[in-house]
Amino acid sequence: MRRPRFEVRAATRHWVAVAVYAIAMAYVESAAVLYLRTIYGGVDPVGPRHPPFDPVPDFVWIEIGREAATIVMLAAVGYLAASRLAGRVGAFAVAFGLWDIFYYVFLWVFAGWPASPFAPDVLFLLPLPWWGPVVSPMLVAALIVLAGAAAMARELGDGLPSPRRGDALAVLSGIGLCLLAFMANALQALPEGGIEAAYYARGGPFPWPVYAVGILVGSAGLVRSLTRANTERIEALANR
Repeated sequence: MRRPRFEVRAATRHWVAVAVYAIAMAYVESAAVLYLRTIYGGVDPVGPRHPPFDPVPDFVWIEIGREAATIVMLAAVGYLAASRLAGRVGAFAVAFGLWDIFYYVFLWVFAGWPASPFAPDVLFLLPLPWWGPVVSPMLVAALIVLAGAAAMARELGDGLPSPRRGDALAVLSGIGLCLLAFMANALQALPEGGIEAAYYARGGPFPWPVYAVGILVGSAGLVRSLTRANTERIEALANR
């Protein structure tokens, strides 16, 4: 008995998503092995370890590709975790936020770094380098996780109504302001030196006012949306 065409198409889409995830993961692992073998040398059973790559690859572009591959992996997971666009975006947001938070958690467990939540770090490289204290992306990541979890709960039928346009705009605007704060130094270097100067610019003073406004605006929109959703759900149950 032949399966309906829509089931075949659904299976194909999921297979493609899994394949995309696997290929992106292969890139990430290849980059990690490249870094380790460049640092420690190749494994030679008949002699001492030695650097196996001559010339040494351009690590900047490899690292940019590694981060892009990581985003592809998270997007593939988000696609497989839900069936509609809003739920998929929400699942991607949850995965992205938790990845960002636990990246620093595991660094602290393994190496004791960062010693302070205000330790500066290069946070991301796409579309331009992000700079800021470690606590800054973790707060944004927590906001993204909550927003993504709400979108997933809405698709799974937990009774959450769709967010109003103003609340959604506040969340997106807040995240946009935070991104502007992260990329401020790269954006300043871009007009004079182009993309290369933006990537080699080092982080200066972090623009806390822009970041703080972004966190407050985004948090207010999310809290307002979730509070309204809870109120509307209680009212709906009371009117049954």
